[in-house]
Amino acid sequence: MIGVFVSFTLSESFDAAAIRAIAKQARVKFEAMPGLRSKAFTLNEQERKAVNFYVWNNDAAARAFFTPELAQRIGQLYGATPAISFVEIAELVDNAR
Repeated sequence: MIGVFVSFTLSESFDAAAIRAIAKQARVKFEAMPGLRSKAFTLNEQERKAVNFYVWNNDAAARAFFTPELAQRIGQLYGATPAISFVEIAELVDNAR
């Protein structure tokens, strides 16, 4: 499994409600997406940061999804350039199953 962190440092004028609305609207796009096990939209208002975390079944699916064009689109959506980093998931505990 592969994890992907997509991190944004938001401007001082960011609107937390707008970030939550982006997540709510985008959620449906990720439901039942092939290769994607899960995605979490996170927000830290005090630090003005948003981090989206993806868990993919394999590296190929993750890397195929995160194109330069996608990075540009999500940067425009959030109003901040995303930092995208890939990590190996050594083990995953999923208590929801």
